[in-house]
Amino acid sequence: MSGPVFVVGAGPSIGASVARRFAREGHPVGLIARGRARLDAIVGDLRGRGHHAIATTGDITDPDDIARALDELTSALGVPEVVCFSPLADIALIRPVLDTTAGDVKDALALTVVGAVAVVQAVLPGMLEHGSGTLLFTTGGAAVRPSPERAVSAVVYAGLNSYLDLLAQTLPERGIHVGRVTIVGAVGPGLTHEPDDIAEHLWRHHDVPTETVTVVT
Repeated sequence: MSGPVFVVGAGPSIGASVARRFAREGHPVGLIARGRARLDAIVGDLRGRGHHAIATTGDITDPDDIARALDELTSALGVPEVVCFSPLADIALIRPVLDTTAGDVKDALALTVVGAVAVVQAVLPGMLEHGSGTLLFTTGGAAVRPSPERAVSAVVYAGLNSYLDLLAQTLPERGIHVGRVTIVGAVGPGLTHEPDDIAEHLWRHHDVPTETVTVVT
């Protein structure tokens, strides 16, 4: 039986598509987001398709709370085989560099970089004990095309890229693959990228873990 997949920052777009894609391969699904209604909708859809899925609320910007949520999923489903970190950026923080405040950067780092580190630290001990696992992440186009008009995105993705590069240099020798999909353009039905297409790229990172970074343009 395939091991659990945890989707952290599960929303109706990429998160829901990732959950469906892995569930089709037999993975039990655990979901984390701040909003209970959003989680219930995704869980209801998965269960309606005959998949095993549970969810718990958790705040990615609070390391203690996200660790608590991941512990709940682990207690219910077991140590995750895959963790996908794909929170929705706060677009209210995205503005030109000269209008970007210290508070904007602090809040964005809490969600994107501090949140990613907190998630990895929470799930890594179990994965290392098993000697296997996959850590998946999504980033926006500013990770490869920084713009002064979207300063916060450029700053936080630079930090996240550095962290993920370091993980990718360290973890494969211990059996854990680190995969990243960078999305240039809007994601959503009828937009530049369909959520199911992004989920397919993430699935391939787990299924055939030969590449570390995929840039989707």
